[in-house]
Amino acid sequence: MELLEVRNVSKSFDGRPVLEDVSLTLRKGELVSLLGVSGGGKTTLFHIISGLLLPDRGQVFLEGEEVTGQPGKVSYMLQKDLLLPHRTIQDNVALPLLLKGVPKKEARSRAAALFEEFGLGGTEKLWPSQLSGGMRQRAALLRTYLFSQNVALLDEPFSALDTLTKSAIHRWYLEVMERIRLSTLFITHDVDEAILLSDRIYLLSGQPGTVREEIVIDKPRPRSPEFALTDEFLAYKRRILQGLGQY
Repeated sequence: MELLEVRNVSKSFDGRPVLEDVSLTLRKGELVSLLGVSGGGKTTLFHIISGLLLPDRGQVFLEGEEVTGQPGKVSYMLQKDLLLPHRTIQDNVALPLLLKGVPKKEARSRAAALFEEFGLGGTEKLWPSQLSGGMRQRAALLRTYLFSQNVALLDEPFSALDTLTKSAIHRWYLEVMERIRLSTLFITHDVDEAILLSDRIYLLSGQPGTVREEIVIDKPRPRSPEFALTDEFLAYKRRILQGLGQY
């Protein structure tokens, strides 16, 4: 059984089609990327999967149960970390538990228990302004995990990081995914990032956005930075650019 399934989803705004008959799957332990140019409907699709929007047609299933239009079933992290500046890192991370009605003391304790796991040990009482960009993203990812502990939707979460920080947080995130058995659906415009991180890539393009192709990256994770210099990597990149009409 697929962990997450999007089945024949279409969506229009004011009569303008944005998504047309989009289907995709996510299996346990996978990182699957949505790759495409801006305006292809990727963020709209995430809003539908997370229950923030209703599709005009189609359904979303989580572990075989339909969750179309039901917010709170799948966690969703936006491009910006959106940490609240007036709350400590511990209270920022605990926020999903508080929203679910968990008492503050228990929520703080449950959040604090995961700080070392997420490489955040010692930051509990700090303010967001005191953390680097990479550490802020780690805190935002932990908050996302506490919202829903099986599937994470990540919308370009690393795009604002510099190259060296991004490379380090890529390795860290894959390690954390493995340890906590998290499955990830990931939006990116970065072809190299998609190839380095993904088990599978869906090419979403056109207006309205449709799935043009599904590409399996047949290379065990984690992949070393040197992989990006190989003929195999370049073959994947050429195929993706051709699929998106960019080559």
